Amino acid sequence: MDHYHHYIDGQWVAPAGGGHIDSIDPYTGQPWATIARGTPADVDAAVQAADRALTGPWGQMTATARGAMLWRMGDVLLSNVDHLAMLESHDNGRILSDMKGIITYLAEFFRYFGGLADKIEGTVPPVEKPGYFNYTRHEPYGVVAALTPWNSPLLLTVWKLAPGLAAGNTFVLKPHEFASVGVLTLAALMTEAGLPPGVVNVVTGDGAGVGAPLVAHPKVRKVAFTGGDVAGRAIAQSAAADFKPVTLELGGKSPNIIFADANLDNAAKGTVMGMYTTNGQACVACSRVLVQDSVYDEFMERLVALTRTAQLGDPTDPATEMGPLISQAHFDRVLGYVTEATALGATCTLGGVRSTRPGCENGYFLEPTIIGGVSNTMRIAQEEIFGPVMTVLRFKDEDEAVQIANDTKFGLGAGVWTEDMRRAFRMSNRLQAGSVYVNSYRVVSFMSPFGGYKHSGIGRENGQDAIREYMQTKSVWIGLAETAPAPFGKPYG
Repeated sequence: MDHYHHYIDGQWVAPAGGGHIDSIDPYTGQPWATIARGTPADVDAAVQAADRALTGPWGQMTATARGAMLWRMGDVLLSNVDHLAMLESHDNGRILSDMKGIITYLAEFFRYFGGLADKIEGTVPPVEKPGYFNYTRHEPYGVVAALTPWNSPLLLTVWKLAPGLAAGNTFVLKPHEFASVGVLTLAALMTEAGLPPGVVNVVTGDGAGVGAPLVAHPKVRKVAFTGGDVAGRAIAQSAAADFKPVTLELGGKSPNIIFADANLDNAAKGTVMGMYTTNGQACVACSRVLVQDSVYDEFMERLVALTRTAQLGDPTDPATEMGPLISQAHFDRVLGYVTEATALGATCTLGGVRSTRPGCENGYFLEPTIIGGVSNTMRIAQEEIFGPVMTVLRFKDEDEAVQIANDTKFGLGAGVWTEDMRRAFRMSNRLQAGSVYVNSYRVVSFMSPFGGYKHSGIGRENGQDAIREYMQTKSVWIGLAETAPAPFGKPYG
């Protein structure tokens, strides 16, 4: 097995407590690497390194120079795609071909934000007060704590690093203990690309030993988190104690609405892609499918037939289309939703069992699952399952579709399948979601903001919105008068 320490101040650093955690390969069910079990002492060392870096070469670097550095990071990513993809696949069970595509695309995020680094301009407001010149400037917060989940570690880390570094911040990363190796490796590669020591640090471990003390550290001035809404609430509450701003990308229970006038073949393909290509382990997965009554049976026939073709197996096999769930505990949790729903009268149309296919014997494989006869009040239709379990609900008309779609505490994504463009615009306006996909699903771009409504989060990642999440605005007033105003004058007059 490979053994990994923390990555602090440009060096591999052994954990202060001496402990390590096994990283389990979800395909084999066996340990394949170990990571350091972090403590508050490790967190403090990393934060202090990030704080020192703010006044070192990184802090003195121009925005243009930072942009050039980010471009080099993109090049380094492209030079290490195969290696990083294999690490991610072993860590979380995602299929290798998918990981290669994601990591290749991540180079564009570094390049986009590298190009944006010196394009964020202040303003000169035409203030109404004579004798004063006023201008604004945008400055980094300082040390950013970034906490990321196990389902897409590198993707969701780069979504934070690229804009945050472009803005001039430094980072302490806390990847999920289930999947830390790729993020550790990325940090070391960034140092090789020329990033000054201390700008990006990684401390691994669990929430109690690393996550909580990192968010609470007094020198951390901004927190970015991707994960579930329960953890997100705890992080927001902890950060609020020290008035730290947060960016939270949380869970989803995204509706995918199929109207009778839709191209049903395309809708079925988009639904399967939006749900099963990530094994359902994606926050924006279209886990609630709403189908208009008049085409329900026809659409279900196509959906089931297409889902049956999914190839489960070794994530490193190019023929594999779905990998395992992350752990046995998560497998049991996901299957528990299916058991409960069928006990309440729902129908398991497909799947709902552990896979017995050749090559799936040792991994945490759940057959792609479709549950019909679901009421929107059931837990399976309201809570984020984070597995390959799709619930299907009927609706009569546009108003009922909107009512069902919005009847959830989440608001991350929503899909609409229709050939009526007027309806497409109406639905896009009425759906309570941060991203609405029309005749498509699960599309992302480094240029377009991503985030949620309601319990799905605060703030946005990607696009110009993202870099502003990592900057604060300063207003500067220059007095031009030769004689100062009277000390007891009227400052607002």
